[in-house]
Amino acid sequence: MKTTRLTMSQALLRFLDNQYISVDGEETKFVTGVMGIFGHGNVTGIGEALERDAGSLVYTQGKSEQGMVHAAAAYAKQRGRKQIYACTSSIGPGALNMVTAAATATVNRIPVLLLPGDNFACRQPDPVLQQLEVPGDYTVSAADAFKPVSRYWDRIVRPEQLISAALQAMRVLTDPAETGAVTLALPQDVQAEAYDYPDDFFQKRIHILDRRPPANDAIRRAADLIKEKRRPIIIAGGGVHYAEATQQLAAFAAAFNIPVAETQAGKSALPWDHPLNMGAIGVTGSLSANLLAKEADLIIGIGTRYSDFTTSSKSAFNFENAAFVNLNVNAHDAVKLNALSLTCDAKEGLAALQDALAGCQYQSGYDDAELAKRKADWDSEVDRLYAVQAEDGLAQTRALGMINETLQPSDVIVCAAGSLPGDLHRLWRSSEPRTYHMEYGFSCMGYEVSGAFGAALAEPSREVYALVGDGSYLMLHSELVTSLQEGVKMTILLFDNHGFQCIHNLQRGHGSDGFGNEFRYRSKETGRLTGGYMPIDFAMHARSLGAKAYTARTEEELREALLQAREETVTTLVEIKVLPGTNTSGYESWWRVGVPEVSGSAKVAEAYREMADQIGNASQK
Repeated sequence: MKTTRLTMSQALLRFLDNQYISVDGEETKFVTGVMGIFGHGNVTGIGEALERDAGSLVYTQGKSEQGMVHAAAAYAKQRGRKQIYACTSSIGPGALNMVTAAATATVNRIPVLLLPGDNFACRQPDPVLQQLEVPGDYTVSAADAFKPVSRYWDRIVRPEQLISAALQAMRVLTDPAETGAVTLALPQDVQAEAYDYPDDFFQKRIHILDRRPPANDAIRRAADLIKEKRRPIIIAGGGVHYAEATQQLAAFAAAFNIPVAETQAGKSALPWDHPLNMGAIGVTGSLSANLLAKEADLIIGIGTRYSDFTTSSKSAFNFENAAFVNLNVNAHDAVKLNALSLTCDAKEGLAALQDALAGCQYQSGYDDAELAKRKADWDSEVDRLYAVQAEDGLAQTRALGMINETLQPSDVIVCAAGSLPGDLHRLWRSSEPRTYHMEYGFSCMGYEVSGAFGAALAEPSREVYALVGDGSYLMLHSELVTSLQEGVKMTILLFDNHGFQCIHNLQRGHGSDGFGNEFRYRSKETGRLTGGYMPIDFAMHARSLGAKAYTARTEEELREALLQAREETVTTLVEIKVLPGTNTSGYESWWRVGVPEVSGSAKVAEAYREMADQIGNASQK
């Protein structure tokens, strides 16, 4: 057997450089490159390998470990999970900084490969700088924190262990049902140790993604159930996009006249003006979709994991009368809500189910005029919200309307947290698939700027916009600098509403007078953060980093800034001053949060009684 002597790091990179994925006969190189921040623990291991012999892998310098993993996840999401970046860090804090982003990727079923540095396997110099010592179990290190947030975790304590670990890592990364963060903890001494690796380990390896067909009996059972129902509704989740099933979804819905509602991950599966697209579902849903869901006798979930925002904390449906059919490649998600489950690829499942229902000449019981009116009513409400005028400033819904009207259909928007996801889910009008990039599985503050960089890296021919609140921007904006360094343009639309106003609204809606959520000075009179708003100049901050920047306080300034930003060739920030509390809410939705059962506030006590009543009406499924 022919071998080549390499360090473990050199072997890992050579292996990654030869991994490919094949979907429907289309072959794609799977690993684009490595994002990293060097320190002791990786600089003389993986760092040396990247410097001397990275092959075709591209190295991208991150500015925050969390930020670079968000960027890698966004890249993989925008590429339909067909291409990824690996991410490398030093030991200790450098590694732990990646944990939040690892969880974000795993919750959203997005593949990222994490390569944190780890303690010396030989233990000779223990304890080294930044080493976590656990006296009761000396095998534990900071890298163990990745275990609960990884779909696969391993520690390479001998260089030859890389062979089996790398194959297992690729198995999970390329599996649509199992994918998420994969962590290979790499002790810093082992990274530099050599081994005679067999050459066949480095041969081109093609991971073929065979679409999983549904079982014939499962299709028969589903068709038998559906043909007895008159008011079905489809909930389209992110799995529709990943299975590239948007056209199949449109054909299925049209064939049987079934209205469609979209989750955050599923939004843009149908164009907003498709006659059967009733808009968003759940807590951040449209009135048309939420009313149809309450009246439905059947819910067909396609590629959705049924989060509490999708189900309005399990109050969105009439569980006594409604049945569920779930198409999902992940069996864990397919069985949720006591559904009749089809564990299959969404595209394959929809095609088979359409054939079965066509054979029995099924049609829903909806009147065309009813669905047209539901859609028209909601479209009119969006028009109203987009046109809201405020006397003392710019309303958030008006700003979004202007942005939506100005951007091109192929432009990509990226968002994750705050009040913007709710408004975007309800109001944003997407015309093309994968132009709505929302991280709402973890709703991780700080994802937006990093995610926009990753999306722009994945889609260099499109304009990519990060829609971010001032709170999220302050938490994490470091990859703005990376975008400038890489010459990858994105546009950051920063909504400045003086703090964490989404949670401020949630707080006040449950009996609070407002506490600790606005960016105000500490008052000498109250001793609390109730003084004046802090005057933060975000545009100036962006300019100091090298970006272009504009400030918009009026409609005219916003319109001009959007047009100017589009003409810029480097990353640009538009600071948009919006009025707090001008976001959307309601529309037959409810979200369960913990309200104190005992409080000295009458308002809190009343909020508890209202919450208890709602809990009594919600399902326990």
